[in-house]
Amino acid sequence: MRAIWRGAVSFGLVSIGVRVYSATEEKDIRFHQVHRTDGGRIKYKRVCSVDGEEVSYDDIAKGYDIGGGEMVILTDEDFAELPLSTSHAIDVLEFVPAEQVDPILYNKAYFLEPESAATKPYVLLRDALTDSERVAIVKVALRQREQLATLRVREGVLLLNTMLWPDEIRQPGFGFLDEKITVRPPELAMASSLIDSMAGEFEPDVFTDDYRAALQEVIDAKVEGRQVVQPEEVEEAPAAAIDLMAALRASVDRARAARGEAPAGGGAGKPTPISAAKSAKQAAAAKKAGEKKAPAKKAVGESGGGGGAAKKTAAKKTGAAAKSGGAAKSGAKKAAPAKKSTAAKKTARKSA
Repeated sequence: MRAIWRGAVSFGLVSIGVRVYSATEEKDIRFHQVHRTDGGRIKYKRVCSVDGEEVSYDDIAKGYDIGGGEMVILTDEDFAELPLSTSHAIDVLEFVPAEQVDPILYNKAYFLEPESAATKPYVLLRDALTDSERVAIVKVALRQREQLATLRVREGVLLLNTMLWPDEIRQPGFGFLDEKITVRPPELAMASSLIDSMAGEFEPDVFTDDYRAALQEVIDAKVEGRQVVQPEEVEEAPAAAIDLMAALRASVDRARAARGEAPAGGGAGKPTPISAAKSAKQAAAAKKAGEKKAPAKKAVGESGGGGGAAKKTAAKKTGAAAKSGGAAKSGAKKAAPAKKSTAAKKTARKSA
C-alpha cells in the first residue's frame, strides 16, 4: 500500500506521527470508451466555450457560478491561504459511544500506521480506545478539504472513518409518512416470526459479487476465443403481495425449511441464497471431516489381530456360559437324591 497522507494525531498534549492508507478498494471491472468499428480509444479535448481553443492543464482554474452568467475564479493560491488548522493533524475533539454515531454519516475508511518513533503512544491510544469502548470524534483535512471523522480500533489498527457533515444528509420527505397506516397484531407477530426464523450471525465471506464473476467469465471467454457460457437465470423479484399474511406465512415456512426445520405450513420451503451458501459450506466441511475419519474406521476393520481377538473373546464367553449351564444342571441332579433320602427317613420313623 502507498501512504496518501502524513501527519499526526493530536491527542491532548500527545502528538502521534502517522501515515494514512486507503482501507478499502473497489473491485469493479473498469472499461474504456472505444470506437465500435476499430476499437480505438475515445479521447476528449478540453475546449474553452468562449474562444473555442483547447486549454492545457496549467491554464485551468476552479470557478464558482454565482448565476447570471458570472463566475468567480479561484486559484491554487486562494486554496493555500485557507485557514485549515488540521492541515497536517488529526485533532481529537471528544470521545463518544460508538452506537451514538449514525452509520449514514460514514464515508471512507483509512488505516493509520505509526511512524517509527510514535509506536508506543499509538499503541497507548489504541488500547485506551478499546478499554473505554468509545470512538474518537476528530477533524482532519484530506485533499484540501476539512472533514469530520471517527477514530476507532479494527484488528489492532487505528481506523479513520471520514464522515459527512450533518447538513449533507438529506431529509426523507415521502408522502406515506403523513398517512395513518394500521398494522394488525397478527401481521406484526408473523413478521417478527419471519425475522426470528431468518436470524443469524453476520459472515461477510458468505456474500459474493455474482455479477462481477459472471462479467469476468464473459471477458475471459472472449480473450480465449471460446464460446461465452450464459449465466444461470436470475430469480425475478416476487410480485407485490396481495394477501400479506399468506405471504408472511409462506416466507416463514421457506426460511424454516432452509434451516432444516419443519415448516409451519407443512410445505417444502425454498432455500434462500445465503442459507444455501452456508449449507454448501457446512456440507463441504462435513465431507472433509468424514474423509479424515474414514481411514481410521477402515484400519480397525482390516486389523486381523483385532478381529481374531474379538472372536476369541466371544468364544471364551460362549464356553464360560456353556460350563456355567452344565454346572447348574449337575447341581440340580445332585440335589434331587438328597431330598429323596430325607423323605425315606421320615417314613421309616413313622412306621417304627
